[in-house]
Amino acid sequence: METIIDYFANISSAHRSAILIGGLTIFFLIENAAPLFDKKHNKWAHSGLNIFFTITTILVNFVMAFLLVKTADWVVANNFGILQWIPMPTLLMTFVGLLLLDFLGAWLAHFTEHKVKWMWQFHVIHHTDQYVDTTTANRHHPGESVIRFTFTVLATFIVGAPMWLVFMYQSMSVVLSQFNHSNVKMPKWLDNALLLVFCTPNMHRVHHHYRQPYSDSNYGNIFSFWDKIFGTYQVVDNTKLVYGVDTYMDKKEASNVGNLLKIPFSGYREPIEYDKEESL
Repeated sequence: METIIDYFANISSAHRSAILIGGLTIFFLIENAAPLFDKKHNKWAHSGLNIFFTITTILVNFVMAFLLVKTADWVVANNFGILQWIPMPTLLMTFVGLLLLDFLGAWLAHFTEHKVKWMWQFHVIHHTDQYVDTTTANRHHPGESVIRFTFTVLATFIVGAPMWLVFMYQSMSVVLSQFNHSNVKMPKWLDNALLLVFCTPNMHRVHHHYRQPYSDSNYGNIFSFWDKIFGTYQVVDNTKLVYGVDTYMDKKEASNVGNLLKIPFSGYREPIEYDKEESL
C-alpha cells in the first residue's frame, strides 16, 4: 500500500496524461472490435469534436490545479475533514476516501447539474452526443469543467483528502468514465460481476437516452452504490436506446463546436413533455 501511496503522491504530469490517453486508446480499440451499436457515422470527426472538449477540460484543470493542491495540503496540515477526524487503517481510509470523493465530487455534482437549470445549460453539451462512445467521457463544455472542478475541491475539503488520494481518485475517475461510456458489447456475466461495485457501460448508457425520465437516472461514475442508495438506478434494454437530448436532436446543431460552446448562453430549452405510455 505504501508503494501505491508513494506513486500517487509523486505522480508526474506525464504519467497522468498516459493514464488518460492509454485508457482512451484501449477502450477505443475494444469498442471497435466488439461494438454494441455499429452506427454508420464519421467516427473520426465525432472523436475529433470530443477530443477538442477533452483538451479544454485538461486546460481548465491545469489552470485551476493550484486550488486543489492548496486545499489538500491545508486539510492535512490543519487536521480538517472526515478522514482527518476519524482514525482508520490506511487501506480502509483509502476505500472510504474514494467512496466519498466519488459521491461528492462526481455523483452529487452530476445530479446537481441535472436539477439546476443554469448548470444544465453547460452539462447539456455532454448529452448532445448522439453516438456515445469512450470519447464522450470528456465531452464537457469548459464552463462545466469549472463546475466539476469546484465540486472536486469542495469534496477534497469536506473529506479531508490528502493529495495522493485525490490523484488516485482522479485517475480512477478518468478510466472508469472512459469505460462506462464505451460502446462495447459486454458479456452479461462480466457486466453483472463488475456492477456489484463499479458503473459499467450497460448501467450508464440509459443516462444518455434522449428522453426523460431515463436521462435522470444512473448518474454514477466510479461506484454503482450511489444510484442504488438514492433510488436513481434503472435497468433497461440497451439495444433500444436512442442517444442525444430531445432539445438538441438536430445533428448539425449537435456536432458544431461553435454552436455547442454558445448553448449555455442561448437560453434554456424546456424538454419535450414525456409520454408516460412510452417505455423502453
